[in-house]
Amino acid sequence: MTEVRERTLYGRRRGKKLRDGQQSLLDTLLPRLTLAVPPEPAKIDLAQAFGGTLPLDGVWLEVGFGAGEHLVWQAKEHPRVGLIGCEPYINGVAKCLAHIEREGLENIRLFTDDARLVMNALPDQSLSRAFVLFPDPWPKSRHHKRRFVQRDNLDLLARLLKPGAELRLATDDPSYLPWMVEHACTHPAFEWLAERPADWRGRPADWPPTRYETKRIAGVPVFLRFRRK
Repeated sequence: MTEVRERTLYGRRRGKKLRDGQQSLLDTLLPRLTLAVPPEPAKIDLAQAFGGTLPLDGVWLEVGFGAGEHLVWQAKEHPRVGLIGCEPYINGVAKCLAHIEREGLENIRLFTDDARLVMNALPDQSLSRAFVLFPDPWPKSRHHKRRFVQRDNLDLLARLLKPGAELRLATDDPSYLPWMVEHACTHPAFEWLAERPADWRGRPADWPPTRYETKRIAGVPVFLRFRRK
């Protein structure tokens, strides 16, 4: 029987050659922080993953953390929260590891492949917050099926998020904004928290900018917050 491979939703895995210090972090620090995904149908033991005890204020997930600025900021500001970051781009992982080492953080676990592999292995209602920030917009119409924000992934996030948990989405791509709003707002498990335009055009106080975001590659960033019903 031919194995059916899930559609790839991310781009390249590597960029320019890593510096010696970055490669050293991948060889030494990354193995200590890597989140292991057990074979199906087993689920990830989150208490074990974070050192034997479940984080007191819950577990948060960031899909596609880029260079890790947002992930590390949240981990530093919320030391009682366990942060899981997923990012297949190795150069970004190396930069994130440098931030983690500099801050001396212990409440982050990393996964360097498709985030859906982790999501499928997490227990139901195990997340208190999830972030999908500036995902690849796949702007060509024929590539829209590769966008992360789509029904299947929202179904999965709905399974993982506790009632009342928050899903945060962001994009700077004008074509991705209506797509995000349509897919998330029409999903029966999520409620959009915006009451006026300023609620999604303005940055929440606990939402730090990243280097990618400040470049405004595609346009002005927007910030969308949804509550799991």
